[in-house]
Amino acid sequence: MNTYDLVIIGGGPAGLAAAASAKENGIEHILILERDKELGGILNQCIHNGFGLHTFKEELTGPEYASRFIKKVKNLQIPYKLNTMVMDVSPDKTVTAMNRTDGMFQIQAKAIILAMGCRERARGALNIPGYRPAGIFSAGTAQRLVNIEGYMPGKEVVILGSGDIGLIMARRMTLEGAKVKVVAELMPYSGGLKRNIVQCLNDFDIPLKLSHTVVDIEGKKRVEAVTIAEVGPDKKPIPGTEERYTCDTLLLSCGLIPENELSKNAGILLNPVTSGPVVSDNLETNIEGIFACGNVLHVHDVVDYVSEEAASAGKNAASYIKNGKKNSKKTVTIYPTDGVRYTVPSSIHPEEMADSLTVRFRVGDVYKNCTIATYFDNELISKKKRPVMAPGEMEEIRLEKDILNSYPHLSTITIKIEEA
Repeated sequence: MNTYDLVIIGGGPAGLAAAASAKENGIEHILILERDKELGGILNQCIHNGFGLHTFKEELTGPEYASRFIKKVKNLQIPYKLNTMVMDVSPDKTVTAMNRTDGMFQIQAKAIILAMGCRERARGALNIPGYRPAGIFSAGTAQRLVNIEGYMPGKEVVILGSGDIGLIMARRMTLEGAKVKVVAELMPYSGGLKRNIVQCLNDFDIPLKLSHTVVDIEGKKRVEAVTIAEVGPDKKPIPGTEERYTCDTLLLSCGLIPENELSKNAGILLNPVTSGPVVSDNLETNIEGIFACGNVLHVHDVVDYVSEEAASAGKNAASYIKNGKKNSKKTVTIYPTDGVRYTVPSSIHPEEMADSLTVRFRVGDVYKNCTIATYFDNELISKKKRPVMAPGEMEEIRLEKDILNSYPHLSTITIKIEEA
């Protein structure tokens, strides 16, 4: 069995940044395992711009952003295996994988970084009534067909869900000559970034109907029409609000789910809100030496934050490989409440954490003129004013080590939304 210091599962933006960071922090024997035929992950099909503003201080397309990290990994001479499917990760950090040249093989790692990304919520999970004809695609599949394969999914399009990929595909399909009739969203708010609503829908006069869902799909062989209806507070369709749109294509953009089958089988504790691993401030899971970062941990809205988080995971994995596990005497739990759905990380070790730690989270509703309040036990420590917060945009607070150290008996940090 081959042994490596560090095995990284996934060669997308998270895996690449983690690998580069670990190498720069002194780890020599690293291997990236990627199931696709090339490095770069989902960014290869994201040909729109808007990437890299935080990381490179310039606006790049997805492939341009990915290529910078691919170049870095190649310059650092980090080995990788493509077309390689990881079958299993065991708690003792044995990775079982297979490809057509090596067959089935096992690798013993000193540390593992999970960077498998996320997948789209499939049609089967949505319970849409009506026929099951051709012409129904997830937004990401349609994006791959148009941008990489060179196929046009259809000419008249209805989109269900206002996640970022759905919004971007509304614009993409329009630019390719299709007519996007409507974007329907079950929730009373959009699931995407504000800038994508403006640039992809408003700029092209594509209507966005909030609190609406698909109640019928017509067509035996191919989609012929879709009926949408308004939903009430109970998310059930309101009779008499139906609108019928003739179309040949229905795109689904109804949420992303972290790709965590491997994590689950390894015995890693998953957060029921994010469906990603529960991690401490060094991005380590409950299994010693297994770290997680990027969209497999929680779905990010900006890839720059994925790279930043992955660089931390690489650095922390390097520290673990060189120094072993730190036996922290003290753990402080972070509690999300009153509108805050979850936090990453879920706990911190004040003695070992970095001088400054970014805690990221999402809110559960649209809030206006509110504050993000941080409490140490029951003492209010900080208030951060926010004119508007929405579930589609990630929020963050920063924790400073020197402030935490001045609270030696601290046991919990609570983050909540309060009125300004």
